[in-house]
Amino acid sequence: MSDRTKVLIMGAAGRDFHNFNVYFRENEVYEVVAFTATQIPDIDGRKYPASLAGSLYPEGIPIHDEADLEDLIYDHDVDEVVFAYSDLPYEYVMSKAAIVNYAGADFKLMGAKSTMIPSTKPVIAVCATRTGCGKSQTTRAVCDHLTSKGKKVVAIRHPMPYGDLEKQKVQRFATLDDLKKHDCTIEEMEEYEPHIMNDTIVYAGVDYEAILREAEQEADIIVWDGGNNDMPFYMPDIMITVADPHRVGHELSYYPGETNLLMADVIVINKIDTADGDDVATLRENIRTVNPEAIIIDAASPVSVDDEEIIFGKNVLVVEDGPTLTHGEMQYGAGVVAAEKYGALSLVDPRPWTVGKLAETFDKYPDIGQILPAMGYGEEQMKDLETTINKVECDAVIIGTPIDLRRVCNIEKPSVRVGYKLQEIGTPSLSSILNDALLTEMEKAISER
Repeated sequence: MSDRTKVLIMGAAGRDFHNFNVYFRENEVYEVVAFTATQIPDIDGRKYPASLAGSLYPEGIPIHDEADLEDLIYDHDVDEVVFAYSDLPYEYVMSKAAIVNYAGADFKLMGAKSTMIPSTKPVIAVCATRTGCGKSQTTRAVCDHLTSKGKKVVAIRHPMPYGDLEKQKVQRFATLDDLKKHDCTIEEMEEYEPHIMNDTIVYAGVDYEAILREAEQEADIIVWDGGNNDMPFYMPDIMITVADPHRVGHELSYYPGETNLLMADVIVINKIDTADGDDVATLRENIRTVNPEAIIIDAASPVSVDDEEIIFGKNVLVVEDGPTLTHGEMQYGAGVVAAEKYGALSLVDPRPWTVGKLAETFDKYPDIGQILPAMGYGEEQMKDLETTINKVECDAVIIGTPIDLRRVCNIEKPSVRVGYKLQEIGTPSLSSILNDALLTEMEKAISER
């Protein structure tokens, strides 16, 4: 056992656990000495529990802050460091590689052969080149189309296990009560609730092979709902990648977004209605250069509100999806688009009124802009969000998040929620691609495996 290769896995409570589960868990060639954590608050200092870690790790595996990376490599005489989180510029990834190599270890990125699990049911994967491209509404549009064809669709969402990992091994969400049952964070609710409201069952958790086997029992088709710009955890029969003309060039310079672009059978250019025409043309050219065989769908995500009078002529606080502003580096989202569309007088900068964890978020991500990220990774952050919203001196609040924050926060000011759906422009379209003949072909291929 002393000859095992010593491995450290760098992650953010998602891809890192998956790579371990499918490749390292019962692999006697390797000894995973630790995980490191970043991006997500309060993850470090915990353990990947023994019940999930397998027979080779009866004490579990410690999780440390990524800031300790170099010391951990020295202290454990690490041979190999696996980089396992996403939505990062290439310069950042290679900077981490330089630190790892300087400390004497090999640096590794794991691909499809090592990490993608095959399914007994057809899999349609929806991924993106960046966080905030509009993947969620694309996923819902795919689910709607398949349901209209009489298919029983189950969505499996990229992991966000920030609580009790043992309890989160396999999670199933069919009703809003299930969100409370599993103590979901705001980020989790933002991803699960729209599916639930669309009558689509969602699975998520930690152990994605166990999750898949459960989902296969009630699904005709699995839809992988990717997170950040990570690659699918399952081997897709059809791969759809969403790209954003507001961040043209990122599709060729972010990890692993370019991988998703290269893997795609279908690429959705979203937000065409609000993007610069030259940027759309450049994005289309970039796609054709690296993946000329992909089918391109043009799309928009037009916004609507339930009461535009609350916005017109008012000084408004805009609350947007947190990861889109932080990991995704966007300085606006659907809420800002709605503020402009419906005649807001001004956007109120929330920074003077931020408290607690939200103030720390602005310190870490100073380029967020004059909008408030809906950070809610735990009860403390959710309380800080509610307190900040109510302290801001504004006339009204625009909620640009995928869920109605008024359901989880007591917002004392007049407020309005922004809605948005994928709107396909011309042809080809999802319906023309995911036709009866293709679905039959996919099912036949599965039966012959």
